[in-house]
Amino acid sequence: MTSERSPDVLLAFDFGLRRIGVASGNLRTRTASPVTTLTVGSDVPWVELDRTIDEWQPGQLVVGLPDSGSASDICERIQEFIAALRGRYEIPVASVDESYTSRAAQSDLRDARRSGTRTRRVRKELIDSHAACLIAEQWMKE
Repeated sequence: MTSERSPDVLLAFDFGLRRIGVASGNLRTRTASPVTTLTVGSDVPWVELDRTIDEWQPGQLVVGLPDSGSASDICERIQEFIAALRGRYEIPVASVDESYTSRAAQSDLRDARRSGTRTRRVRKELIDSHAACLIAEQWMKE
């Protein structure tokens, strides 16, 4: 991996036990776009994450973290993911409250389908990457 990071680019993650939604954010325009959804098997898909980080060269990483009232096992896994990101990539990692981002993403996508702006069925993978967009947008607003 090269060390030519872009200070205007961030990657946001909606971490789940089955999938990780990934979105890019542009700090100049304050916009976010879905990138991909990675499948989590017995471990985090580091090879795919390495490729994504290398391709986007972000200057910032953002991870959605549920509020303290959520199940502690997922919170613990997300904290481990954040620590691993910091150690592996040496890029600043921030976390934001991601409570309800998956529900909001699902609602946004269903509304788009109803209005006709989205013609395809709303898949779980799309919800995860859209939730990562919401995480990126939330962090850029703070």
